[in-house]
Amino acid sequence: MQKILVSRCLLGHAVRYDGGAHGPFDLLRRWQTEGRVVALCPEVAGGLPTPRPAAEIPSGQGAQVLDGRLPVLTIEGEDVTAAFVAGAEQALALVRQHGIRLALLKARSPSCGNRENYDGSFGGVKVAGEGVTAAALRRAGVRVFSEEELAAAEAALRELEALWEGPGGAPL
Repeated sequence: MQKILVSRCLLGHAVRYDGGAHGPFDLLRRWQTEGRVVALCPEVAGGLPTPRPAAEIPSGQGAQVLDGRLPVLTIEGEDVTAAFVAGAEQALALVRQHGIRLALLKARSPSCGNRENYDGSFGGVKVAGEGVTAAALRRAGVRVFSEEELAAAEAALRELEALWEGPGGAPL
């Protein structure tokens, strides 16, 4: 059975920067019941508290954070790059431990955003980009989806399982 890395906030856990949560979503509840979900909040795993000041990446490019070219800064100007990178490293460790090929992460998060992110101005401006953890996962070959792409994530899971399992669900 394929495991899926899921942002804890999407499971209803109050770990967002503002102490809030999203979800849970019916699909994620089903995946939890099936034993597929490996839950992680990279920011909390990296050592940040809940609640915490909002953080953004200048230009919204998590890959550049991983490459040491950009910081992750809070609205107060504090550099929290090390915590974001540590959280991404913990996500990669879970990927290796569980053989994870898919992730469902929070859209537009500086850790988890997979298609767009905020530009670092704290003015609500969105740009094409991804969060630090999403970038690290992509580099490791993990397909990253957001809660706005639940149907696509479910289809990708079915596709993966069709490739990895034979008749009757037996591993090939």
